Amino acid sequence: MVFYESGRYQTCLSQEYMADSAQHTEGMIGLAKTSDNEKETLWSKLFGRKGTPLLAPQPDPPPFRSARAAADEDGAADAGPEPIGDFFSEGFGLKRRAFTLLPDPDFLFWSPGHKRAYSVLEYGIMTRAPITVITGDVGAGKTTLLQALLERVSDDTIVGLISNAHGNRGDLLRWALSALDVPSPREANYVETFQILQNFLVENYASGRYAILVIDEAQQLSPEGLEELRMLTNINTRTDELLQLVLIGQPELREVISRPDMRQFAQRIMASFHLGPMDADTTSAYIRHRLEHAGGSGEQITDSAAALVYHHTGGIPRLINKLCDFAIVYAATAEQQVIDKTIVESVINDGLLQGVAISNPEEDGGS
Repeated sequence: MVFYESGRYQTCLSQEYMADSAQHTEGMIGLAKTSDNEKETLWSKLFGRKGTPLLAPQPDPPPFRSARAAADEDGAADAGPEPIGDFFSEGFGLKRRAFTLLPDPDFLFWSPGHKRAYSVLEYGIMTRAPITVITGDVGAGKTTLLQALLERVSDDTIVGLISNAHGNRGDLLRWALSALDVPSPREANYVETFQILQNFLVENYASGRYAILVIDEAQQLSPEGLEELRMLTNINTRTDELLQLVLIGQPELREVISRPDMRQFAQRIMASFHLGPMDADTTSAYIRHRLEHAGGSGEQITDSAAALVYHHTGGIPRLINKLCDFAIVYAATAEQQVIDKTIVESVINDGLLQGVAISNPEEDGGS
């Protein structure tokens, strides 16, 4: 896979189904009618493999070796102050940090919502959908899903990334050229710039390659910007799109697309999904999954503590990670090897987490 980036690609967000149900059903029926041999050919072409899949298991990372352990093994007299890494390795027996804010496909947890969102992304790419849309709240895991998918795209696919795109008419077109690593003269006007992109896509397709343009933080695009993107989908053959668009954004993107004056854009969306927050049981399973994947047993948190984490985070993965990361530090400083409800309450009460509401479950239950 050839992978380009325009702008600064940042961490992202969350979601549940957003596509028109009849349109989605029609698309899935069409896929179901595709023969097995045709499906194999499509998957092999786009993803460089057979079958249709979820992610293959990844090898375990090398064990975490703390500074103090390294000093002891190397015979050093003094390793200095205890480093932060020892909270995770010695206190909890973890090989690596279990809860971070960076989108890491290696830690991807396949909740029911994430499975559906991933299948919609794959479906959109496999069927050459003109536009695929994934929306959700900040921190729900959209970028992690996207990165997991892009890791599987074959080398004959060019992927361009645009983040925080903005500007006037024509600027988005230049963002696209930059993301796809296509040079264009600074003095070129809109028509000339469009022709440069079209020529590149035609040549790219003729050489047996596909092009995907991913727009992150797409909720920042104006209706005019979205319309400009729609015009790019007009570059096609009678059977194939020469450029596929994947839009990743917050719920505001759905609101814009739902406007009556955006119906032409909405009609080009063939695959879409809104990823919602996790419920209490899924949140608990998510926490234990990350602990296990980092080398722990998954039992380093009590059921009541996990329930409290859900209550204060609403099931948003990024907020869960923030709260649990601090909870490990608090438990380690208290010389505890298990996160209990008291530890989670201490983190919340100390006001360490911006964006996490402090509330009392008993008071909420009585209102």
